[in-house]
Amino acid sequence: MNYRTPWNESLVSLLGFGLMRLPMTNPETMEIDFTKAEALVDQAYAAGVNYFDTAYGYHGGRSELFAGYALSKYPRESYNLTSKMPSWMVNTPEDVERVFHEQLGKCRTEYFDFYLVHNVTANKFERIESLKIYDFLRKMKEEGRIRHLGFSFHDTPEVLEAALKRWDWEFVQIQLNYLDWYLQNAERQYELIRSRGLYCIAMEPLRGGALCNLAPEVEAVLREAHPERTPAEWGLRFAAMLPSMLTVLSGMNAKEQVEENVRTMSNFQPLGEADLEVLAKVRSAYLGSSPIPCTACRYCDGCPKGVEIPKMLAIINNYKRTGRKFNFLSDCNVLGKAKDASNCVACGKCVKVCPQKINIPEEMAKAKEMMETFERPPWLKK
Repeated sequence: MNYRTPWNESLVSLLGFGLMRLPMTNPETMEIDFTKAEALVDQAYAAGVNYFDTAYGYHGGRSELFAGYALSKYPRESYNLTSKMPSWMVNTPEDVERVFHEQLGKCRTEYFDFYLVHNVTANKFERIESLKIYDFLRKMKEEGRIRHLGFSFHDTPEVLEAALKRWDWEFVQIQLNYLDWYLQNAERQYELIRSRGLYCIAMEPLRGGALCNLAPEVEAVLREAHPERTPAEWGLRFAAMLPSMLTVLSGMNAKEQVEENVRTMSNFQPLGEADLEVLAKVRSAYLGSSPIPCTACRYCDGCPKGVEIPKMLAIINNYKRTGRKFNFLSDCNVLGKAKDASNCVACGKCVKVCPQKINIPEEMAKAKEMMETFERPPWLKK
């Protein structure tokens, strides 16, 4: 296993275990299969993984309990434990303190190595201030109950820049993979983090498995370049190669996934320039093989109303491919209100220049309706 040494302190494994998609006995209630999940944690720990990421809301509140159960048998100094403060679930400063101490108890620990304000977006700034969330967490850091303080993020680069300026952080966790490097402008987000001398943590390096289950014609591009590599290896190596990357989280729920990911992150080799050119072809093929045959050629750039048409079409395609309403709304949120489908006035300028002859106004109208009718979780802004 390869490791990073942040702040010249203890080692952090390049592969992190995200305890969000564990094996379950009942998917409807998200009940964790403790026996199967513990076996995966033991397997990862034995292979050198020492970064374990949980949160208050994962698995309906059970993930932290599982983390305490599965990890407490190991020496506390031998692993890094991470959890998060759900700002949307607290209403008073007293709630913040209660939730934090509840998390310590559930995880059977005296401190968190890494702790995050969960899912910081523009509409949460006021709550973070008014509930004194940041102030309380800084106090916990001073008392040694938090060793490193950061936040996870799902919004635009402009909002990220504002959050970085507003509070003092040590690391940021963002959605980063070779598709979202373009689709959610993760490249700009990463550069903002790096420019401030902070560490980055990658979540969704395989976009919830979407980059492992590619269409045959898309996967063929990868196989032609390197037949020995799996799609998952490509995705993990893209995220892990970045200089300021601390760890890459994977929500592993099968023995084979742990084995493959550990193999990728041991004796780690970054991707080369030729590999990045291959991934550019894959991204184009991925978008072009979608229900809407957009290849991101960008002939439609310059929408009079500011709609980011290729990115919006990619968001629609991801929804059509997966059916995940939350991901659709989250992607639109990250794209930003000024650039999403709601601004389309069906002027038709884009249709005239589209090589694929896509009825773009029609797709924008469908997307606008979905944005208005899909139920939003409380942490996503309107």
